Amino acid sequence: MNKKPCRILLVDDEKDVIWPITYSLRGEGYEVLTACDGAQALASARRHRFDLIILDIVMPGMDGFRVCRELRESHISGAVPILFMTGRSDVDDRVRGLDEGGDDYLVKPFAMKELQARVRALLRRSRSEPKETEDSEHQKLVLEAGPITLSVGTREVRVGNTTAKLTPKELDLLHYLMLHFDEILSSKELLQQVWGYPAESNSTSVVRWHIKFLREKIEPIPSHPTYLRTVPHHGYVLGTND
Repeated sequence: MNKKPCRILLVDDEKDVIWPITYSLRGEGYEVLTACDGAQALASARRHRFDLIILDIVMPGMDGFRVCRELRESHISGAVPILFMTGRSDVDDRVRGLDEGGDDYLVKPFAMKELQARVRALLRRSRSEPKETEDSEHQKLVLEAGPITLSVGTREVRVGNTTAKLTPKELDLLHYLMLHFDEILSSKELLQQVWGYPAESNSTSVVRWHIKFLREKIEPIPSHPTYLRTVPHHGYVLGTND
């Protein structure tokens, strides 16, 4: 039985951008649907189930940030990986893109091979996550790290008596950190294990920004982390200051 190809939604208002990317991704075996603005993207997300959404930021009417926010708040597409693809290279734009719930950020112009690698990494990670109907004992598992708890089945995170609202990728990152409690993990390892990037990838800034956002949601004082600490020249550790 042939495995159903991954379905990708490509959102960009420039036809000369959509065509070559669509051609390239279809050549990789993906099913690609396109939208030229935010309203079309949201309508398509309501009609179809996607495995990945590639989203431009600057578009007429509704920009990519708002589209991402609405997708993340929806029950239909809330957990679908989102790759921002934009001509904006400012740090503030990267930060906002990730803060709105994006999983990765690719700046135009880029090599098609790089886009293909990012797509493979995001799809590999999302498809490797256990389904709700599989491994019921695993789904019942609750991980603990000090006052932080993560219910694997529901993917609910609580810090003390408060529920922390994390993006899908922040949940993936926290899950991996909790599975390796008190272990020092390098940015390279996190990039490979959480994002699925190849060993030679140098996109460690993606890890750094997600660590920052995660701290803002689980730490009492994010600027002086108690649980998720930086180990200079080595990486990060989720543990306690005993």
